Amino acid sequence: MATFLYRLGRLAFRRRRVVVMLWVAVLAAIGIGAMTAPGTSSGALSVPGTQSQQAIDLLRKEFPQASADGATARVVFEAPSGQKLTSAANRAEVESLVARLEKSPQVSGVTDPFSSGLVSRSGTIAYTQVSYEVAQSDVSGAAHAVQTEVVAQGEKAGLKVSLGGNAVENKATSKAAELIGVGVAAVVLVITFGSMIAAGLPLLTAILGVAAAVLSVTLATHFFDLASSSTTLALMLGLAVAIDYALFIVSRYRNEIRDGHEPEEACGRALGTAGSAVVFAGLTVIVALSGLTVIGIGTLTSMGLASAFAVAVAVIIALTLLPAVLGFAGPRIMKGRLHTRRMRALERGEGESMGVRWAKFVTRNPVKVLAVSVAGLALLAIPTMSLKMALNDDSGKPPGTTQRIAYDTLSKGFGPGFNGPLTVVVDARGSDDPKAAAQDAYTMLSKLDDVAAVRPPSFNQAGDVALLGAVPKSAPTSEATKNLVGDIRDHGAALHQESGADLMVTGLTAVNIDVSTKLSDALIPYLAIVVGLALILLLLVFRSIVIPLKAAVGFLLSVVSTLGVLVAVFQWGWLKDVFGVDQTGPIVSLLPILLIGVVFGLAMDYEAFLVSRMREEYVHGAEPTQAIVQGFRHSGRVVTAAAVIMISVFSGFLLDDAALIKSIGLGLAAAVFFDAFVVRMTIVPAVMALLGHRSWTLPKWLDRILPNVDVEGEKLRHALEAEQPDSAPEPVLTGVAAGVHSGSDDHGTSHASTGVRGSDATETQAPAQKADSAQSQAPARRKLMKNPLRRS
Repeated sequence: MATFLYRLGRLAFRRRRVVVMLWVAVLAAIGIGAMTAPGTSSGALSVPGTQSQQAIDLLRKEFPQASADGATARVVFEAPSGQKLTSAANRAEVESLVARLEKSPQVSGVTDPFSSGLVSRSGTIAYTQVSYEVAQSDVSGAAHAVQTEVVAQGEKAGLKVSLGGNAVENKATSKAAELIGVGVAAVVLVITFGSMIAAGLPLLTAILGVAAAVLSVTLATHFFDLASSSTTLALMLGLAVAIDYALFIVSRYRNEIRDGHEPEEACGRALGTAGSAVVFAGLTVIVALSGLTVIGIGTLTSMGLASAFAVAVAVIIALTLLPAVLGFAGPRIMKGRLHTRRMRALERGEGESMGVRWAKFVTRNPVKVLAVSVAGLALLAIPTMSLKMALNDDSGKPPGTTQRIAYDTLSKGFGPGFNGPLTVVVDARGSDDPKAAAQDAYTMLSKLDDVAAVRPPSFNQAGDVALLGAVPKSAPTSEATKNLVGDIRDHGAALHQESGADLMVTGLTAVNIDVSTKLSDALIPYLAIVVGLALILLLLVFRSIVIPLKAAVGFLLSVVSTLGVLVAVFQWGWLKDVFGVDQTGPIVSLLPILLIGVVFGLAMDYEAFLVSRMREEYVHGAEPTQAIVQGFRHSGRVVTAAAVIMISVFSGFLLDDAALIKSIGLGLAAAVFFDAFVVRMTIVPAVMALLGHRSWTLPKWLDRILPNVDVEGEKLRHALEAEQPDSAPEPVLTGVAAGVHSGSDDHGTSHASTGVRGSDATETQAPAQKADSAQSQAPARRKLMKNPLRRS
């Protein structure tokens, strides 16, 4: 692997114009194809095999006029203060608005609030149910325009009119989070590298990679039905990992330049070492995201595969386009005019970075650090035991939006259950008396405690399938409504025994409950599959039993701690004013699954970047503790920068008004913080310091079975050293004063100025020796260019 990537890096660097032109051609071709693509759908959740979906399939066949899978809207009317809707003037105005809705495009039916009993007892609030022939994603702009027109006309007449339901167009989301993320990323990269060019390359390649991925996903809609959230997750995660991968390779490239290698050689070595870690980090992320397909929900499948594809594109960009761009940048990438005095001193090998000091502190006090870290995460995880999940509805919309106003007004006039009515289907095709079976179902529903109202049965043309309606007293996302749906289904079993008829519950509320249950049941199996496959990959990469197990356990700690924070804030209401949460409730069912997929990917990135450098130092002869410190010396700054960028990007979502977006932002930001700083940079080195050499041991029988993927570039190093003269290249800093430096070629060796001295430390050359060495490097480099490894 390392040898192949070494050759690829040199080839892309040397043939940079061809590589860039190929990528431009690919982007152009994908862009042209995406322009004619139908685009993504709304991604309405459905779970084949569930009772709610079976009922929808039956209604589509027996009640086509009901538009069982069509979009719906609730138009809520409220009379002016001191008036009633039943007055002549207000009633006439409401009837006029209802008539306008009936003439709207794509509408299959509109209920009259006065003849259907949809007026509150006080007479001040009424609503009409609008059913559409098409699904939510296919509701046209003309239909949305009629909704807006009805609201404006009603308010002009003095009524308060609001809209709810999935047929209502959502307000466009703000792009503040993305803008903040890119801005913070730019600032962090500049601080990390001290160079505008070095900081700009990761951003440039990341943006190009995300563009290629998103356009490809859009192009795929020619052939597949993909949810709109697919591109959103692909964009977010693709940008995150693309910046991480480019940041890691650029950092290693600069280290190789400082060690005295020519740019092309430095690029090959950077890809042969850091590139190998990028490949296996990317594979781990792809495995985690592809695992979403096992859940069996189409929306999650498309989200997982689209995001996995975006990660694959990020890896390919980092291994091909980035080396080509490095070739164009040349030695200018080393010019750090923005370096502080301390950064310049560190590059000369004077003093110690904060990462090195932290690594030494952890390795000196591993037991105390480990105990405090694990205890802290365990304490934060306690609220997870009270986790409740449900899919979001209009109650989670930001205050002031028409959906939230409609929800609150309907709850005030009729009760919260009217926001989520249940559709009950009686399939009496196997019954001797279908009408009696439907009447028995009606009687049963009327006797249930949590049912506020029941609509009498209506039959299909054949008279063997009946459609009823039941309105809960409780809110759609409440535990009471979930229990009510379960009770109705339990009574359906008794009805089948008595009459031979099957009873099924469907409707948006029942579908959401079924999807939420499916997601909850899939959480543990998904976690087991993802962690299991990742353990195998990490076992191949690090050739150790301890490292993969430690990585998995640390990830689980991060996840449960993050879920605990989410429960405390959004379910219990702790610090809700700080985060701008106006209403508490269950955690959105999709969030834990997405949290596991996204955060696992980022966590394995940090694990691979940090621990792969430790392994490289250990394989090259460093003692275990020294390898930990050297790993932090070379990769700690990169991991810190990557984590800060991601935390900033995700924290930007806290600026959104929607509770769902806030919970996603807080969850991802907290998870990255816990995993990067508490797990990877604290617990990991503490455990490795305690275990010493045992961290890297592998049973001999397993060592013989596993292929050696050479992620640390050991084989590559031996091949290159076989062609090198006895004297290694003298470290040279371009744009920075030359001095003593402990670089990647020290292989675990630290100079005296670093404060850590290895067993194979060498003496610094005298000035006269340096001059002789520099003169001897010219023929040596010519000899190096003849190395067959470097030919592509």
